[in-house]
Amino acid sequence: MPFLTRYADDPSAPTVGAALKDSWRRAVLPGLVLWCVIVGIGALITGPLGGLPRELSINQSLEAGRTPAMDTITMFWSRIGDTEIIIGTCVITVALMLWRTRQWWFSAIPALAISLQAAIFVVATTVADRERPAGVERLDPAPPTSSYPSGHVGASFALYLTLALIAQRIQNAALRRLVTVLCVVVPSLVFYARLYRGMHHLTDCIVGVINGTVCAILAWHYLRRRGDSDASSGQAGQMRANLARANE
Repeated sequence: MPFLTRYADDPSAPTVGAALKDSWRRAVLPGLVLWCVIVGIGALITGPLGGLPRELSINQSLEAGRTPAMDTITMFWSRIGDTEIIIGTCVITVALMLWRTRQWWFSAIPALAISLQAAIFVVATTVADRERPAGVERLDPAPPTSSYPSGHVGASFALYLTLALIAQRIQNAALRRLVTVLCVVVPSLVFYARLYRGMHHLTDCIVGVINGTVCAILAWHYLRRRGDSDASSGQAGQMRANLARANE
């Protein structure tokens, strides 16, 4: 079953219990592996790698190139990743999807993506406890979490990449392409704004992208569809056939 059309190809409704079991096995457990990877990278950055001091030159370069106009523009870009904006956008999106499709299992995908991302981020940032860029003026109030990884970047990538996947169901090709491009550009603007405004190191934002992107993919793939088991059975059968021919 094609990855992008898995919910359109199989619109069957799961039970709540089956959806919860699938989300645990296919989203939460892989999310724990992702958390371990992110924490491991954070331990390297704040430990043996000594905080990657050369990264500071990137923040300093961006600070030197600041202009009043870009200060204002990036303020709006940065706010796209604010918790209240992400949650508000997600709630509206879920409500619209539920109204349009009447499929609660499909409508829950954006909420699952940002929830999974947030859980990984909150625990990882507590463990890593990395200081924000030193010697650079911060243009935004610093949240109580540490610099690593970027929660703004992670949340925006988790939400908007999920919306990009959902947008593939738009029938009008031009509109589908436009929405897809916008859903990729928006979190990229958040990425740049958080660096420009002195709120994160480059690696904080890169790991935020990894967190958000993987969580969007896990959320999109959280529910088994009929084609998943069919594909698995077909692959297993092909492997058995190949082994039988090899033994002849």
